[in-house]
Amino acid sequence: MQRSSRFAVCSAVLLLAACMKKEAPKDTTAAMAPAPAPAPAPAPSVALADVAGKWKITNTPVGGKDTSATIATLVATADTSGWTLELPGGQKVPLQVRVSADTVVTKSGVYNSVRRKGKKVWTETATRLENGKLTGTTVAHYENAGADSVLTLRTEGTKMP
Repeated sequence: MQRSSRFAVCSAVLLLAACMKKEAPKDTTAAMAPAPAPAPAPAPSVALADVAGKWKITNTPVGGKDTSATIATLVATADTSGWTLELPGGQKVPLQVRVSADTVVTKSGVYNSVRRKGKKVWTETATRLENGKLTGTTVAHYENAGADSVLTLRTEGTKMP
């Protein structure tokens, strides 16, 4: 009889334990997770009116042995029309212009290179207005130049009076 009593008691305890309401485990992952990062501040935008005027542009190759600068005049308007690059020797190159946040991006048509005589080139330039100067990068794409078809230049512009 003792054996069946123990069995009955154990069964009752197990049945009682199974019927008891269990509390759901607490989710601690939310408390341990880092707070979400704040949304990034919008990039400052540049207005073409802030860049309008004539600029003395200096383009200097990045890296390599050639450190000679090419000087030109950028004529910028308050909108995307009428932008030109005036090169030594009087060559005037029209530019396509667009703004991307704080960067002014220009793309030229094909013209006779000042740096490489007898070669045709077109350029893409990205500049920012910083402390009253234009600073950025120009990539020159030379036609029929083989492995030496691209030249990257550091671009700096100072507003002319």
